[in-house]
Amino acid sequence: MQIIYHGHSSIQIGTGGKSLVIDPFLSGNELAVTKPEDIKTDAILLTHAHMDHILDAGPIAKANNGIPIIANVELATYMSWKGLNTVGMNMGGTYDLGFATAKMIQAFHTSGIVDEERKTIIYGGEPGGYIIQAEGKTILHAGDTSLFSDMKMFGERYSIDVALIPIGGHFTMGPEDALQAAQWYNAKLTIPVHYNSFPIIKQDAEAFVAQLEAKGLKGKVLAPGEAVEI
Repeated sequence: MQIIYHGHSSIQIGTGGKSLVIDPFLSGNELAVTKPEDIKTDAILLTHAHMDHILDAGPIAKANNGIPIIANVELATYMSWKGLNTVGMNMGGTYDLGFATAKMIQAFHTSGIVDEERKTIIYGGEPGGYIIQAEGKTILHAGDTSLFSDMKMFGERYSIDVALIPIGGHFTMGPEDALQAAQWYNAKLTIPVHYNSFPIIKQDAEAFVAQLEAKGLKGKVLAPGEAVEI
């Protein structure tokens, strides 16, 4: 199984000749090295409705023959109105992609689409994360979230192979809270995400990984476009 980090919170998971992409944000991210039109995938998962998580979902879906976009019901409905193939689900639900399963889990954040022209905000449903299972592996994408105690429950209930945790601060957990989250998840490998894309979320990811290792946990910093095999 391969995990590719496309920058920000954008992750591509490849398994058995298939792949899924979570939160594609490439064209709006100066640090991204991959263009939306270069992404070949079989499904898109969205954690919430903020533009830095959904921006390239439509173009990538259309370029890949109308592949499904999986999201919470409200966001899926909104995107279906744009002519996209969507699957709406909600917290605790699991969707079978055929090559992997995706369970939607809680995240503590906000979710909405800002219409600058009309000066309105469209409700985007509740934010979430995903537990992806395939090939006997479990990958947790926390989504945009603050620290909350149920993270410990996920770590106790699942044997997590990889945890993708935001460390940027300001909009999500910062490194201190992310370190606690990583301890609760107790994953075999922790990969920091959602940092450095904007000045306000600039963080030292290598320092975060060093803190993980001081706690007996394995971490790895991936540059945009870099992959890791698990």
